[in-house]
Amino acid sequence: MDNLGNFVELNKSGKIWAIGSIHSNLKSFSSIKKYILKNFDSDDKLIFLGNVIGLGDNSKETLTSVINLRFNLMSKFKLKPEKIVFLRGAQEEMFSKLLQLQLAPNPEEIVEWMFDHGVNKTINSYGFSENEVKNIASSGTINITKWTINLNRALYMNPGHAQYFLNLKHAAYSHSKKILFVNRGVDITRPLSAQNDCFWWGFQNFSKIHKPYNTFLRIVRGYESEHLNHSGISNNNVVCTLFKQPLSNKSILCGIFGENGEILDLFENN
Repeated sequence: MDNLGNFVELNKSGKIWAIGSIHSNLKSFSSIKKYILKNFDSDDKLIFLGNVIGLGDNSKETLTSVINLRFNLMSKFKLKPEKIVFLRGAQEEMFSKLLQLQLAPNPEEIVEWMFDHGVNKTINSYGFSENEVKNIASSGTINITKWTINLNRALYMNPGHAQYFLNLKHAAYSHSKKILFVNRGVDITRPLSAQNDCFWWGFQNFSKIHKPYNTFLRIVRGYESEHLNHSGISNNNVVCTLFKQPLSNKSILCGIFGENGEILDLFENN
């Protein structure tokens, strides 16, 4: 299952902390950050379940705060890098495509679609306007290439940002292979190594599965697209969803899990 480094196996875990989609809610994340710094232990693991950026106004600042949390935990406990995992969400996937927009066959359509799904907010946070990007997208490959060079340069001006996008993982699982962490879902008809982009775009009726997927007794995800009117964290016998609609809410949902799928705690920012 460890093909091409897209997956992380969490070995010798104490508690496994998982943070659902943040969507640039810097103030809400600050509350979560303080709680983790106070309660994290040296043998714990931490997983960000994707969508750190996008939708909100503070993508750049939120990513900086996330990277700062990683640095603080690694320094305090002398952690190895693999103990803190970042998964790819739809927002990271779309922004990564923008970084190579010159390769797109239909850049104007792609930009319009991505902006409709919240990537414009991330662009704004790095100092680029929506109209500028839309105009560039229709101006030919040479101009688009110049713009993507500038966007990549903006990333490198913020320590750790470029490395974040280069090191995103598709999924993570415990050494026991009893608990699986993803951004949005899996295609339960396929093995983990053949999921393509189901991890961040989802799979039909994934929320309704009530039996284990292969050896995984618990699947923890950080986003769901449907508004299911949950009053709190959604959790059935298999799927635990650390996200609740609508997108306009400021809640960040989190959980603490055991390596065999046990739910030790579920909480959200104050």
